[in-house]
Parts: sequence; structure tokens; C-alpha cells
Amino acid sequence: MATKKNNFEEQLNDLQKIVTNLENGNVPLEDALKEFQEGVTISRNLNKKLTQAEETVAKLVDSDGTEHKLDPKNASSPEE
Repeated sequence: MATKKNNFEEQLNDLQKIVTNLENGNVPLEDALKEFQEGVTISRNLNKKLTQAEETVAKLVDSDGTEHKLDPKNASSPEE
């Protein structure tokens, strides 16, 4: 699983496979540690991508092109 993938869905699938392997407990300790570390790396990368997507979606663009960020706690009112 050392292949670097940029596709969110492929990375999520890889993470799910790692979790399943670790949950089954049939992985030698050294391999389990490597898979766990890879899973943490994938998880952080996915979190970063989700945060970036959330920031992109949480913008309002006025008709004059002015961008306003939405407050994630109150999506009905843009931040100034």
C-alpha cells in the first residue's frame, strides 16, 4: 500500500482496508505498526482535503465578485 494516490476515494478505500486488517488482528506486530503509521498518514491527508473542500464550499461570492466566508457554526450569516 505504499503507492501514493491523490484520489480521495482511493485513499479512503486504502484506509478502510488498513482498519479492517488491524481489526482482524491477523497481522504480525511489525506489519501492524507499519499499517497503523500509513493509516495515520492517510487519515491526516484526507482530513486536510476535507478541510480544504469545506473552506471552498463555505464561501459566498457576491455579484460584484466579493468573497465572504461562511461561519461553519452559523451557515446562514457570512463572516465580514
